[in-house]
Amino acid sequence: MKRMIVFALVLLSAVAVFAQPAREENVLTVYSYDSFSGEWGPAGALIPAFEEKTGIKVNLVGAGDAVQMLSRLELEGEATDADVVLGITDDFAYRAYDMLSPYQSPVLEDIPDELEFDKEHRLIPFDYGAFAFVYDSESGVRKPESLADLASPEYKGKIILIDPRTSSVGLGLLYWTYNQFGDEAIDWWKEVGENALTIADGWSSAYGLFTEGEAPIVLSYTTSPVYHVMNDNTTRYQAIIFPEGHEATIEGIGILKGTDMREEAEAFVDFILTDAQGDIAIANSMYPANSETELPDAFAWAPKPAIMYTSLAIPESTRTELVEAWTEAMTH
Repeated sequence: MKRMIVFALVLLSAVAVFAQPAREENVLTVYSYDSFSGEWGPAGALIPAFEEKTGIKVNLVGAGDAVQMLSRLELEGEATDADVVLGITDDFAYRAYDMLSPYQSPVLEDIPDELEFDKEHRLIPFDYGAFAFVYDSESGVRKPESLADLASPEYKGKIILIDPRTSSVGLGLLYWTYNQFGDEAIDWWKEVGENALTIADGWSSAYGLFTEGEAPIVLSYTTSPVYHVMNDNTTRYQAIIFPEGHEATIEGIGILKGTDMREEAEAFVDFILTDAQGDIAIANSMYPANSETELPDAFAWAPKPAIMYTSLAIPESTRTELVEAWTEAMTH
């Protein structure tokens, strides 16, 4: 009798395993950076909206920042559970291309050519921004007129910089200054470093110090004032636009080569490029990649620089040398 009971339990367990509804197995797994999937990110509203619209269930995985997400995908290789990856920036895109499959989305016709950093469409832009210095207009400090102007002695102790070794924003400034000054970029860092109140390890800590009034100038984005207009009802914090141009950062979304949910993955990409554009732009304080997106009036406080360039033209060897030179200059 005991043997029969044991056999019956084993049989029932086997039946239970194979009787799991296929719907639970056919879940679209999306890797995103933490600020997208986190408590204050746009995912909380967008994922349920996508599921309701399409009937496709999504497993959203917060995988750290863009670099950590890439490292995870590289480590997992072909064994990854991810079907879609969201949030890889143009400066690190080269590391992802071999893992991704091209997708000729019908929405591409609404995305400006200058944003399409991958002409094979393995990564499709969904939002973008431009690095800038944001200043407190009520601080009484003169608004800087250029990158070079930030080296003026009057800004001693009034600037918050960000470490390029630990932050994509800090790295963005390193590329920005290299595009502007060439091999003399490290000299700029040395000079402006003398004016820095601190060099923060990341954007959140830097911007937190800024809004707490520790210093009147901080490295951030041209779109940062939008948050304050929409949430604090103030135009006190303003982005400074320099005539010589700004470094742009473009975030992309792509489909993993090994996915067995290609149709669902394409539907998710198209949703991010259409219905989700406004919510993402507002939550991320970034410009939407889809030029047809309507934005609230607050984006009038997010001026687009007349000149924007990216780090794509900088060879990988030069990037490594820049970070090494920065480390040598700033730690000695």
